[in-house]
Amino acid sequence: MKELLLALALDWLAGDPPNRLHPVAWMGQGIVWAERHAPRRGPLAEFSYGLGLVLGGAVGIGSVGTFAPRILAPFSLVDAWLLKCTFASKSLAAAAGEVQQALEANDLDEARRRVSWHLVSRDTSALSAEHIAAATIESVAENTSDGFVAPVFYYVLFGLPGALVYRFLNTADAMLGYHDEKHEWLGKAAARLDDLANFIPARLTALLLLLAAWLKGEDARREDAWREDAWREDARRGWMIWRRDAGKTASPNAGQPMSAMAGVLGVELEKQGVYRLGEGQRRPQAADIARSVKLMRWAMGLMAILATVFLFARSRRTARR
Repeated sequence: MKELLLALALDWLAGDPPNRLHPVAWMGQGIVWAERHAPRRGPLAEFSYGLGLVLGGAVGIGSVGTFAPRILAPFSLVDAWLLKCTFASKSLAAAAGEVQQALEANDLDEARRRVSWHLVSRDTSALSAEHIAAATIESVAENTSDGFVAPVFYYVLFGLPGALVYRFLNTADAMLGYHDEKHEWLGKAAARLDDLANFIPARLTALLLLLAAWLKGEDARREDAWREDAWREDARRGWMIWRRDAGKTASPNAGQPMSAMAGVLGVELEKQGVYRLGEGQRRPQAADIARSVKLMRWAMGLMAILATVFLFARSRRTARR
């Protein structure tokens, strides 16, 4: 439990280390190296290689998480640092804030550059201000799950190896899981395993976002926000939109937190020609990015509390035996 609390403190105070010291960057470099040596002899060979890459990498990184605490037992700071590197909360908030600043300055070119550089892989060259805001909010919602809830969830279940293996699977999917000629079969195993790993965390994240809205009364700008029922309206709307729109994305998981976020904020999140979450609500503005980041922080805080309580209760049961 102390490693989790220390990791949370490190994430809050220090954010991400430079890439040369970041285990996730090392994972990415290893995946790039392995991809260069991938066979190009048809779907079966490519799929088998991709499956071996993902399983071998998961075993390797899981071994690091298993043996590092034993070897470095007196140095819990190292364990906490490894765990912290599976989070991406502070850097995510900073990246979203940079996009918001560019939008508020009416600098669309800079906003497009920042959202493309930090948050999304889609073509942003022709996005309007509303679609840039939507893409940013979508990324905040999805990465609340991928960048915090999921690694903490697997840490609670399986310790440091679980968090590290999850981060490797998620990184492999981000780098290989594309539907193009080069990656269709090479990245299929990574994509499917990532879908499986995120199934519960994505839905848990949606529930945490709804709970955050229910607790804090998300839209404090309303004239009647002092009324308790007005505070709860955002959560009720979020529940409705989540249940209606969560399945509209190609990913079985991405639509879960994104649709909940759309409902709670009362905005429509559209990826042109692909999906519209919260259809019929107003288009998002730059200020809605800050609102999404606040909800993200509340959801992460709730997850941290749940994880800490669970770990404390488990340690007490173990101590009684």
